[in-house]
Amino acid sequence: MTQEFATYPSLQERVVYVSGGASGIGEQIVRGFASQGARVGFLDLDAEKGAALAEETGAAFERADLRDIDALRAAFGALKSRIGPAGVLVNNAARDDRHDWQDVTPEYWDERQATNLRHMFFAIQAVAPDMIEAGQGSIINMASNSWMEASGDMPAYTTAKAAVHGLTRGMARDLGAHRIRVNTVVPGWVMTERQKTLWASEEALAGHLRRQCLPDLIQPQYVARMVLFLASDDAAMCTANNYMVEAGSI
Repeated sequence: MTQEFATYPSLQERVVYVSGGASGIGEQIVRGFASQGARVGFLDLDAEKGAALAEETGAAFERADLRDIDALRAAFGALKSRIGPAGVLVNNAARDDRHDWQDVTPEYWDERQATNLRHMFFAIQAVAPDMIEAGQGSIINMASNSWMEASGDMPAYTTAKAAVHGLTRGMARDLGAHRIRVNTVVPGWVMTERQKTLWASEEALAGHLRRQCLPDLIQPQYVARMVLFLASDDAAMCTANNYMVEAGSI
């Protein structure tokens, strides 16, 4: 099936920062914005993949461990010097490692929150002053429907992803007077290379498809398309809400 996707003129030359942009959903988000003519900068811990994607797309890449907030701030500062202040922030970085609740230590719990949640707030804090000065902006926080489905085997992850919704709603209120929109994109089970390598067995996929309304597996580019819409001026009246890309999964 041939697909033709929308072009958003308002994204031309818009400055976009993406966290966790070197692979998976983040890679498709970077590619999507680049194809719209946006000025894209992204952060990732994987220097090799990040550099390769930057070379291919023309995006600006900064290596950073987002668990280190000083490193995050420094990387955003570098992107600002290279491509300008952010008009769009996509808080994408996360890692859905499986873990048995009985084995979780306080140290592991804190590290999982730092990986999956904490950096989102500090990324917003870093870019919001420039958006306030500009009088507009779009912030998109990536969540997951895993906690909605009561998925097990990763309680620290599902807790962090549930909390993303609270972050979105609160910051949408705090920043809305400046015409800064804050939304959550909620993917279902997306067939990234990581998912296919680690967990997408034939049995698991068959069980998952029975719970979806649509018969097709979700590819990362469909999540990216929702992000592009929310970043564009077409979504000017969209804020404080959840936008599902989960094929009707129940």
